[in-house]
Amino acid sequence: QVQLQEFGGGLVQPGGSLRLSCGASGRTFGDYAVGWFRQAPGKEREFVAAISGSGAFTSFADSVKGRFTISKDNTNNMVYLQMNSLKPEDTAIYYCSATQVFRHAVVTGFHEYHYWGQGTQVTVSS
Repeated sequence: QVQLQEFGGGLVQPGGSLRLSCGASGRTFGDYAVGWFRQAPGKEREFVAAISGSGAFTSFADSVKGRFTISKDNTNNMVYLQMNSLKPEDTAIYYCSATQVFRHAVVTGFHEYHYWGQGTQVTVSS
């Protein structure tokens, strides 16, 4: 069992930056791929970014490529989503998720993740 908790959401102006953190407890985090998803009001939850258990491989949604980066600290059981050049359309609740897979695999499918955090609100507005 893995427990996930997101930190770092808030209100930011367009063009600004935020860093979301996801802390995990319960198991060796290096065995888990991690993904970030988001859900805006009235929309389905969508993939944002993912990183392999090893931290060596990543994947991003087209909408955030070049603006967001993802990193993993297996020593401290943390994953970070650095969000730059934020746009109003990035406004959503952001969720951290984890699943146990081969340590170099990147998982992008919503249904492939077994563990989820409670989410953190990100609002981009002037």
